[in-house]
Amino acid sequence: MTQLATPSSSVTQAEVARLQEELQMRDELVQQLSQELFRLVKGNTGFMPTPQMSEQHQAEVRALREQLRGVEQQVAFYQNQLEERNTETVQLRQTVQELSDRTRMLEQVVQELPKVYRQKFAERMDTVRQRVSHLQRENRQLQSELQSVSYRLAVRTRRTQQLDLPSFSDVSLPSFGS
Repeated sequence: MTQLATPSSSVTQAEVARLQEELQMRDELVQQLSQELFRLVKGNTGFMPTPQMSEQHQAEVRALREQLRGVEQQVAFYQNQLEERNTETVQLRQTVQELSDRTRMLEQVVQELPKVYRQKFAERMDTVRQRVSHLQRENRQLQSELQSVSYRLAVRTRRTQQLDLPSFSDVSLPSFGS
């Protein structure tokens, strides 16, 4: 996100630098003119500027002052833009920090989810295992009782059941060869 603000900021900074160089160059020119004027005035004591020269110099000074005001306004405008961009950058950094913190928190939650699910599954499985164990014990007990009842029933059935075999005394058997 800071990459989006960087190109505009660098363009603004480049413009401010250009304007500062231009202002510095004008300051140097004014300094050179001042020195030249001082040299001329010092070397020529009888020099008196004519009213025409004085008006021309005043016009040049006014023009330079107007240009200076324009440059100062531009500098103020760009400084205002820089302050706005800096404020926006700070806000974006705060947003990025908040989102990064939230992302870290969510990543931690996601990493802990398998552990939580395993724990919950184990708790549910413990209940199921206990129920299955209880049912198996109950099943073994019922099978044992069923075997016991089946055995007793078989024993009782043998005792009470008497075989009614036909008596062969009344039946005459054929004799073979006598």
